[in-house]
Amino acid sequence: MTQIHDIEVRNLQVNADERGHLVEVFREDWELYDPNPEMSYYSMTYPGVVRAWHRHLEGQIDHFICPKGRIKVGIYDDREDSPTQGELDTFIIGEHNQKAIRIPGDCWHGFKAIGDEPAFLLNFPSKLYDYEDPDEERIPYDTDRIPLDWEESPHE
Repeated sequence: MTQIHDIEVRNLQVNADERGHLVEVFREDWELYDPNPEMSYYSMTYPGVVRAWHRHLEGQIDHFICPKGRIKVGIYDDREDSPTQGELDTFIIGEHNQKAIRIPGDCWHGFKAIGDEPAFLLNFPSKLYDYEDPDEERIPYDTDRIPLDWEESPHE
């Protein structure tokens, strides 16, 4: 269950048979993707690597999915006008727990690849990446501003 205002989580259905499995990760008729994405990308992250913290101040919304491997996602709300200001949410997602997470871009967010194999993150941002003027503000993953210890063991 999430605490932070405007975060949404959708369970993704895994359709498995003797050949493997198929998982739908985007459908136009899902309210999760509102506004609709303008692009998509994936990243591969080695085990133990943390990619955090960043946020978007121009209205971008991210949609995180981990189709391979396992990640710990952290989202911290320090928005002044938010009813959940100061709240922290974490999620463990991946092959074992297929979910899509809608992340308000103006919340600090990031992830850590956990487990013994590389993790793949698939993102469907609601804005195109601007190479000349990126909508990104960054702070170190181990900042004291956010109460998350990335080394803490997952409980999910």
